[in-house]
Amino acid sequence: MAGKIEIKICGIRRIEDIELVNRYKPDYIGFILAKGYKRTISPQAAAVLKDRLADGIKTVGVFVNSPVEEVEEFQRIAGLDAVQLHGDENEAYIEKLNVPCEIWQVVRVRGGCDIADVKGADKILLDKYDADRYGGTGEVFDAAELGSVKASVPIILAGGLSAENVTERVKLFRPDGVDVSSAVETDGFKDEQKIKEFIDIVRMI
Repeated sequence: MAGKIEIKICGIRRIEDIELVNRYKPDYIGFILAKGYKRTISPQAAAVLKDRLADGIKTVGVFVNSPVEEVEEFQRIAGLDAVQLHGDENEAYIEKLNVPCEIWQVVRVRGGCDIADVKGADKILLDKYDADRYGGTGEVFDAAELGSVKASVPIILAGGLSAENVTERVKLFRPDGVDVSSAVETDGFKDEQKIKEFIDIVRMI
């Protein structure tokens, strides 16, 4: 494929995680700032972690149906480079959102879902639809579940990516970036060897 595939390692929550990403240098890391998830951290904790982050790695805060004012406040506290809207947020929500950073809109793929630009979004992230959860399922979506893609903004591929399937799925869907979390963990914590392997493989695609 032509062009570099950007890499996001999501679910960063410890100083040890920052040390790992500083070593292998993905393009982005993600902080779960939505309440009630096992990897959730506070915006204050995210700010502390960002202070230890190597230059050149950008931070993304993940939100799920959070009030606009909360997203704006958390973005300011944590100094986020992007906010990722992973719930039922729509164009009207984005229009109200006033943040000095990129806005990523998640589209949960199902039933031949067609992908087009979302007004106000700088990137679109594709994840598998689950009726009970907004993300983090660790499951892939089939090619048949994705219809046409006519978006002019960059597309980030998520949903069950791992070192074992990322090459095949990048070649199939031709995204601009990839997003991984649970597949680079062991026993719920980021694993150095898995991070290294995933990044090495993507860099060779």
